[in-house]
Amino acid sequence: MGVAAILAHMTDLVTFGETMLRLSPPDHERLETTATLELRAAGAESNVAIAAERLGADAVWASKLPDSPLGRRVATELRSHGLETAVAWSDEGRQGTYYLEHGAAPRGTNVVYDRSDAAVTTTRPDDLPLDAVRDAAAFHTSGITPALSDTLESTVADVLETAQAAGTTTTFDVNYRGKLWSPASARATLTDLFSAVDVLVTAERDARDVLAREGSAAEIARGLADDHGFETVVVTRGDAGALALHDDAVHECPAVETETVDPIGTGDAFVGAFLARRIAGDDVPTALEYGTATAALKRTIPGDVAVVTREEVEAVVDADAREISR
Repeated sequence: MGVAAILAHMTDLVTFGETMLRLSPPDHERLETTATLELRAAGAESNVAIAAERLGADAVWASKLPDSPLGRRVATELRSHGLETAVAWSDEGRQGTYYLEHGAAPRGTNVVYDRSDAAVTTTRPDDLPLDAVRDAAAFHTSGITPALSDTLESTVADVLETAQAAGTTTTFDVNYRGKLWSPASARATLTDLFSAVDVLVTAERDARDVLAREGSAAEIARGLADDHGFETVVVTRGDAGALALHDDAVHECPAVETETVDPIGTGDAFVGAFLARRIAGDDVPTALEYGTATAALKRTIPGDVAVVTREEVEAVVDADAREISR
């Protein structure tokens, strides 16, 4: 079924993508021996929307969920963060899940996906709130979504084009997942989508390994902007912070030192905060500061979601007193 016109006002940000249920053993236990599993909602685009909402944006997450207890569990948790949801409820398909086993060195953290035949993989444009997308300041999705099915690849392309044609700023995070597709397949699909993208976010490793880019982070950003006409390119660099190219100027922001409790969702927290502050009218260097501060706070919080306040983020920005290259 399609989503009715749910919004009577202009929305700042609409995001679209799959949200799964994450099941994790406590205290670094192994999946094969644990007696308990912690349950949380987890999805790149909903993570972005929640971070943006918490940083002051009016955000909506759009997707398709099974009309089942597990599907309703996802929607209920997302709404508990104050996020508005635009859900196409389906009688077919299942709720995708993933299992996260935290490891300490030398044992790495392991992710096991169980998302085949998820309801979201059948999402078509008329399942989504296209009027809200057209009226929004920005529309965001990631490279995870088109990797999930041929239907979603087509839907992402259509919605990006619809948004851009309406004057909505389109934003896209490469967010490569090697368990979903190969670098070559991802590169072919993503570069086809890039003509309808205004703001690109990519981890430096994804730019090199997936998009086959070389050079420094600044050279990567310039090359992507030149080849695809992006208004803004943001390159995240882990412990080295983040860099953005906008209006032919490169801006850099160092990372915030943090004690990591759970790194999952850090990139989404960065993107949500960056977009929230850009939508609010902040310049790119300021948005980078908010993004890196929010990402640092997320690393201290269990789960995929950046459960933060704007005041906490601003305290990190102010206390760190870091210099930005403008």
